[in-house]
Amino acid sequence: MRTFALLAPWIRRFLLEHLVNERNLAHNTQSSYRDTLVLFLPFVANKTAKSIDLITVEDVRADIVRQFLLELEQKRGCSISTRNQRLASIHALARFIGEHSPEHIAWLTEIRSIPFKKTSKPSMAYLERNEMDALLNAPNRQYLQGIRDHALLFFLYNHRFSQGF
Repeated sequence: MRTFALLAPWIRRFLLEHLVNERNLAHNTQSSYRDTLVLFLPFVANKTAKSIDLITVEDVRADIVRQFLLELEQKRGCSISTRNQRLASIHALARFIGEHSPEHIAWLTEIRSIPFKKTSKPSMAYLERNEMDALLNAPNRQYLQGIRDHALLFFLYNHRFSQGF
């Protein structure tokens, strides 16, 4: 088996070199990408009946990625936002492999063709009149900081309505 076809060296370079040195991503983002692979690799190993260390790049097919995403939503109860974040991690890995290995560009295209799901934006919550009054009365106006806080809250309250929101 050709070494460049194995997925393990690519993942190592992706996590330890690309995310840290080339992209300089935040630690939480790096952890999130790693956590995606912690979930994804056993799933792929199970679907391909291979040991994790023997998974090749070509074993990570689009249909397996779609099944993984479906399992995240249905069995693990993940939200669409979480599903999309996991897909973004897989897309990033595929893009990294495709950029460094021209042999895998067709594979990259197949993986990157998996679309993100649209999410509904949460509706804008508002405060009732009594809640707004309580918020405006919360700062202790006997102190300068309280006067400042009250003025800022009052300004923000009035500005919101003058903009027609």
